[in-house]
Parts: sequence; C-alpha cells; structure tokens
Amino acid sequence: MAQTVAPPTATTPAVPAKLPLKAIAPWAVFFGILMLVLLYFVGAEQGATSVLNGTDVHEWVHDARHLLGFPCH
Repeated sequence: MAQTVAPPTATTPAVPAKLPLKAIAPWAVFFGILMLVLLYFVGAEQGATSVLNGTDVHEWVHDARHLLGFPCH
C-alpha cells in the first residue's frame, strides 16, 4: 500500500485588514453611552433618582440588579 505526501508549498501569511480609528470611534462612543444608560437603569432607577414613574423598570431589572451586586431592598 503506497502512500503519497503532497510536497509543502510556499504561502504568504494572511495579514488582517486594518480598520481606521475614524471608522470605529463613532460606534465605540455610541455603545459606550448605551452601556452607561443601561447601567443607570439597572443600578439607579429607583426611588429619589427615578426618571420613570412606578416600579415597572425596577421589576424588569430586579434580577440583574442582584447579579451585578446592586442592593435594592
């Protein structure tokens, strides 16, 4: 039973494409602000600092508050 092995070929290494900072910066700022708003609603939307009336937001993010270590009781 004869086995043949393909000879190695010379290849150039793959070079990842470079993304310019000007293309990434607006998205990074957008997602940073979005995360800060989300952190506010999970961590501080309750009581005296409440933006929305009622307890609906608190009930929706209640488990996330405990998971992230925010006290709420």
